[in-house]
This record gives sequence, structure tokens and C-alpha cells, in this order.
Amino acid sequence: MGSSSAAPWKQLLLSSIQANSHLKHYSYFQLRFQDDGDKILINTDNRSRKIDELKHCPFAEICWYFTESWEQFRINGSVDVIDGTNPDPVKLEQREKSWFACSPKSRLQYMAPTPRLPSLSEPPSEIPSLDPSIGPVAAFCLLVLDPAQIDYLNLKSNERLIFTSGLSSDGKKLWTSEKVNP
Repeated sequence: MGSSSAAPWKQLLLSSIQANSHLKHYSYFQLRFQDDGDKILINTDNRSRKIDELKHCPFAEICWYFTESWEQFRINGSVDVIDGTNPDPVKLEQREKSWFACSPKSRLQYMAPTPRLPSLSEPPSEIPSLDPSIGPVAAFCLLVLDPAQIDYLNLKSNERLIFTSGLSSDGKKLWTSEKVNP
């Protein structure tokens, strides 16, 4: 159907988010892109099981369905796990930037007890405090999803588009799109 160096699916997704923004249940995933590119940034707790799974198999998929517009996006690609042990200073700077982009209340969740461990019946005796000027705590992890393929399905218009990334002859990322039968 066509090809472009800009991510043609990105504007489609942003338009769908905007059109469905009045629905409270759609906002459980905050979409952030890396510096005007098409890589998706995700904050998470490195104590969760998904981090070990991604280190063994660095691929994931985000499935996003908009109930009112009947649109579905399946975004899959490779995931870069950036925790405090990452040796790349540029990636560590990106992690820190994501940390400070979070609200102080959001940052506190990374000081909570380890996810998936049983809670004690009595409340903790000490509420953790957080110095807002200090960088990321050890539990804070940044995931960077580099989309390889986006499958867009609109059930109202019976339209399906597949966007696939590749490399141009000069090594730059290139997107192709194909209209397929739903």
C-alpha cells in the first residue's frame, strides 16, 4: 500500500486515544513516546516477574481495544530493559528522565513492598519517604518497546491495516502499510 519513514500508525493511535479520552477505563496505560520517535516508554517495577521474562525473551505486545470506536491496536516488537545496572550512560539518563517525569506519588510505589509477596496483616510501621530531588530508586525500571509491527482493526468500518517496520537502503527505519481483509 505504501511506505514512510514516519510512523503512519502513530497518528492513527493518537487520534483514537483522543476520541476515546472521555472513557475512564481506557486510561490504564499511559502512552509515552521516546523523543518524538515511535518507541514506546513504559515505567515498571524491576522486582516484577516480567523483567526476568523479558531478559530471557525480549519481545512483547501491547493490545489496546477502544470499546466505543471498536478499534483494536496490536503493537509488537522488541523490548529494551533499562534498570539501574545498565552500563549505557545514555540509557541511564533516559531512565532518570522518565523517573522525574513521574509524579512524587507515582514514585512512591517503587518503594512499596515487593510485588507478588504476601502482605502482612498489620500495616507497615513506617511510611516510606522520598526525597523528590533524588534520582530513581533501585526498583524503578524503564522498558522501551521498539515496535516492529502494528495490526490495526476497525470493526465499525471493517478495515484492517498492518504496519511493518524495516530498514531503508541507508539503514533508517522505514514503515510499510498493507490493507488486508479483516
